[in-house]
Amino acid sequence: MNSIFVNSKNVFLDTVNSKDYVQLDRVSTIYQSLKDSIKKPLKMILLYGKPGTGKSMFLTKLHHDLCESSNIYLYQTPILDESEFYKTLAQDIFQTKYNDTLNFTQFMKIVKNQENQEIPVVLLDEAQLYSELLMEKIRLLSDTRSIKFVISLHKTEREDLIAKEHFQTRIWETIELENASKAELKIYIQKKLMKANCFDTANMFSTHTVKKIYKLTHGNYRDTNKLLYTLFDIYTTYEQHSNIYPLNTTKVPNKFVEMAAIHTGLIHA
Repeated sequence: MNSIFVNSKNVFLDTVNSKDYVQLDRVSTIYQSLKDSIKKPLKMILLYGKPGTGKSMFLTKLHHDLCESSNIYLYQTPILDESEFYKTLAQDIFQTKYNDTLNFTQFMKIVKNQENQEIPVVLLDEAQLYSELLMEKIRLLSDTRSIKFVISLHKTEREDLIAKEHFQTRIWETIELENASKAELKIYIQKKLMKANCFDTANMFSTHTVKKIYKLTHGNYRDTNKLLYTLFDIYTTYEQHSNIYPLNTTKVPNKFVEMAAIHTGLIHA
C-alpha cells in the first residue's frame, strides 16, 4: 500500500489532465469567460501568458467540457509541417482524407465547400512554435468564419504577438493568464491534495510554508508542481528511514522546501 507521501507526490506529476483542474475564484471566472466566448460570433480567441500559468490546462478542460456538445478539436502538440496541418484538420473536421500533400489553396476550397450548421472550434496549444507563415494562413482561415480558432501561446518580452497589427484586426478577444497570488497558491496546493484524499498532507501547508514556496516559484503553477513533487519525493526517502530520521507530519520543514528547491534549480547551491 502506498504511503501518504507517495500519493501526495503523484498529485504533482507534470501532466495535463482536465481532472486535475483546481477551481480558484479568479481562474474560474476567466475560464467561464473563455467558455462564453466560444458561443459568440468571433474569428479568433487568443489565450496567452507566461509558461506555467495554466494555458494547456485551460484548453484541455475546455475540450473535455465541450467535446460532447460541440464540434471542437484540440491539438496539444503543434503540427509543424504545413501540409500535415491541413490534412489533419481536413480529416478530423471534415472527414476528408488525403494521402498526397495538401496546400493552403486546396484546403481553403474544402473549407468553402462545407455546409456545417455548427462552426467547428479548433484549439491550438503552444502556437508560438508555428512558423510565422503558417500563423498568417491560420489567420486567413479565421477570416472565412468557417472555423473558429482558439490559440494559446507564451507571452514574452522579446516577442509579444498581441502587438502585431494582423492579430489586432482578427482577434475578437484576448485572455491573459497569470501566476497565482500567495492566497491562491495555498488554496491550489491544498485543493489538489484534498481532491486526491491526501487530507493529512494538505493540512501540513501553513501560510508561512506557502509564503516560502511562493517566494521560490512566484506563484507559477508548473514550478510549484515540480517543487512539491520533489518535496514529497524527499519525504518518501526519509520515510524509508523513519527509524533514524523521525518525520514531522504536522508541518513542512523549511529545510525540506529548500532541498527541493535546490534539486529543481529554483535555488542555486
